[in-house]
Amino acid sequence: MASTAIRERRRTLRYRNLLVCQMVQMKIKISSLLMEAGVSYNKQRLHKAGYFRELLATNPDIDEGLCSLLRLCRETVVRLQKTESAVVRSLERDSLLIDRVERLMTIPAVGPITALTWALEVGDVQRFSSIKKAISYCGLCGAEKSSGNTVPANDADRGGKDGATNQLGAGHALRQGKTERQHQSRNAGGGTEAGGLPHGG
Repeated sequence: MASTAIRERRRTLRYRNLLVCQMVQMKIKISSLLMEAGVSYNKQRLHKAGYFRELLATNPDIDEGLCSLLRLCRETVVRLQKTESAVVRSLERDSLLIDRVERLMTIPAVGPITALTWALEVGDVQRFSSIKKAISYCGLCGAEKSSGNTVPANDADRGGKDGATNQLGAGHALRQGKTERQHQSRNAGGGTEAGGLPHGG
């Protein structure tokens, strides 16, 4: 089981995921309100502040009641965005996480959310005896379905821990795990892969 400190920060990260879901729901609501009223809009630009203001000010199909409701939805999205950004910043600057997150973000295409998810949902990589077990924990291993000599490629197994499975891509998880173990190996000077995971198994 993860330490109390990690569990507390994991709770905060999962709260951030809730904020993102609510933000998406509000953006979908804005689109559906416009479609219900038969209002034409540019879906690529709809949620940009300048375009949204211009749309409300100039489109004759948006009456006063709809305009008020759309403004309320937009204000909710902005508040959620600000809260989500504040939550992420607090985790990025956390003294318990900052070194590990910065190290993970040296991997190409790994941003703060993926790094925080790996650090908090996966936790200490030394608890996995092999890379395969780490992959399975994240729900990233395909369930094999073979027929005779044919073994088709399958989608990732969704049986892993929800927080890790939802946020981590298979390639990211592998690269992060290997890189982190390499860092730990260099620091410890041990003969196994860093993090204590044996080679290959």
